[in-house]
Amino acid sequence: MIELLGQPLTAALLGGLGGVLLGLAARLGRFCTLGAIEDLLYGGSSHRMRMWGLAIGVAMLGSFTLGGFGLINIDRAFHLTIAFSWAPAIFGGLIFGYGMALAGTCGFGALARLGGGDLRAFVIVLVMGLAAFAVLSGPLAPARAFLFPRQLNAGPSDGIAHALSALTGGSVPMIGVAVGMAICALMLSARAFRRDFRMVFWAVIAGLAIVSGWAGTAWLAQTGFGTQTLMSHSYAAPVGETLLYAMQGSVRPLSFGIGSVSGVWVGAFLGSLWQGHFRWEACEDPRELRRQIFGAGLMGAGAVIAMGCTIGQGISAISVLAFSGPVTLASIFAGAALGLRQLIVGFRNNPV
Repeated sequence: MIELLGQPLTAALLGGLGGVLLGLAARLGRFCTLGAIEDLLYGGSSHRMRMWGLAIGVAMLGSFTLGGFGLINIDRAFHLTIAFSWAPAIFGGLIFGYGMALAGTCGFGALARLGGGDLRAFVIVLVMGLAAFAVLSGPLAPARAFLFPRQLNAGPSDGIAHALSALTGGSVPMIGVAVGMAICALMLSARAFRRDFRMVFWAVIAGLAIVSGWAGTAWLAQTGFGTQTLMSHSYAAPVGETLLYAMQGSVRPLSFGIGSVSGVWVGAFLGSLWQGHFRWEACEDPRELRRQIFGAGLMGAGAVIAMGCTIGQGISAISVLAFSGPVTLASIFAGAALGLRQLIVGFRNNPV
């Protein structure tokens, strides 16, 4: 396959496969981080939050099972090769979560909405991608590097399973599988959620999409001709990378991230057609558009600082039990809760 298509195109196709599954989960299963937080805080329902947790548990089970069989090297996962630091995880997560509330969706959710014809999401995608690259490698990169320096992990992997293995003597894969099973059991403990087949099904699909990312990039790293980072899906810097590819495709290679971003859009588009929900939508309120642009800029910056978004840190990093995953996800939750409170409770007194 690699000999026929080349490694860049193969990587993009592997990313696209998982991206399509995630896009379908977003449209057909209503798989959405902000929606889960809003339902929990203001809707009196934990179902979509349980859906998110089940996706994490399934992704963790799959990732550590592959690691146990030697099909992937968990230690080489991107989030475990970077030394964990509290400041960027917390600060970046808070900024991202607050921006997500202002924009009304995350980067992944914006791509899914764009697949349904929402042109407001197109603006969010553009601004988030530009902001991410401005902080990653643009004019704001020196400030980001000074305030939040990144260092490669020279010692043992910064992972929860690795720390527990050092304490107990148990194997890393077995600990990861046990934690994944416990999370799945906890999410499925609610009878009403278990009976919602659609939510359970698409949560499992979303988790398997993350596993496909680890498996695909591991296969490329082992059999490909060039270097390939062991990674799974994320929708911050890859959004900006996709925008650059759209403008400079003749001089920039395809990648797993570009395929993943494109796949979410395709999956969401197919899902919206299946439901008969595809329709063009635009923003009619300048104040709303201003808020969404500001929120998208915060999301792009925050995701780069935290090295991941709701998917990149919230599922992919947690699926390999990187310390950064739960810390960033909790910070995103706190930032989103603050933003939602401002919009829902204090919007009239504190317009954005």
